[in-house]
Amino acid sequence: MPAIYGSDAYSPKQIAYKVEQVGVTKAKAPFLQTFMLGVLAGGFIAQGALFYTVVVSDVTLAPAFSRLLGGLVFATGYIVAILAGAEVFTSNNLLAMTYAAGKISIYQMLRNWGILLVANGVGAIGLAVLFIFSGLKSRGAGAIGETAYALAHTKAYLPFYEAFFLAIIGNLFVCIAVWVSLAGRSVADKVVAVLLPLTALGAIELEHITASLYFLPRGYIMQLLDPGIVPDGANPITLTAILLNFIPIILGNIVGGSLMVSTIFYVIYRRGHENESVEGID
Repeated sequence: MPAIYGSDAYSPKQIAYKVEQVGVTKAKAPFLQTFMLGVLAGGFIAQGALFYTVVVSDVTLAPAFSRLLGGLVFATGYIVAILAGAEVFTSNNLLAMTYAAGKISIYQMLRNWGILLVANGVGAIGLAVLFIFSGLKSRGAGAIGETAYALAHTKAYLPFYEAFFLAIIGNLFVCIAVWVSLAGRSVADKVVAVLLPLTALGAIELEHITASLYFLPRGYIMQLLDPGIVPDGANPITLTAILLNFIPIILGNIVGGSLMVSTIFYVIYRRGHENESVEGID
């Protein structure tokens, strides 16, 4: 007789096993497949970031509601990426569990991350170019364009240590969201599981390298086409400022996802049991 009270969700131990096994497939996937899935992911997350920009540019919204609604629509990009099977650098920091289990080499892990950083950037920057030339920046009496540039300028001049720690927290939310999504067996399960953690990412304005690969190049290209967009007395966005912003975000995302999620769950559920299969995995 089936239990009256129960759940068909995967257990934490089963999730850990799934992450470990899926990591093997991801790390050993062909270059072109990984790259194209990364381009798609960059575009999907950039779509969420575009949606976020439009929402927070509406000054008639109360600040708290604007943040909440902005975070909610930002989450749509990552939800689509998860459901579509696209590959995101930040969530693939979970490959650290597979590496810790001895199932892949450090070269295979770093190769996957390197491909995805570039591919996510191609997808994200591609959408930034589409945004600029679509005329969307002129909508709302120019408010959307002003917000797009302001977001980029603020990020470009974040202090190193702030960007680093915001990125750690950011990828804690992302990797936990992906982790709990693996507990679900249906699309609805996965969406419900990830919605609030990913909403927090945008609402709190945490740092996520794939989103930054959209926000910062978008602002820089806007500035190249219209130097007058730089506010009086403000420093323009430079390529150096962008690169110096990317470094702490990448490092922080790796710490948050690889060390504070993957490694901890590996120690709890898989250390010493790497060669054991887990029952109940479809």
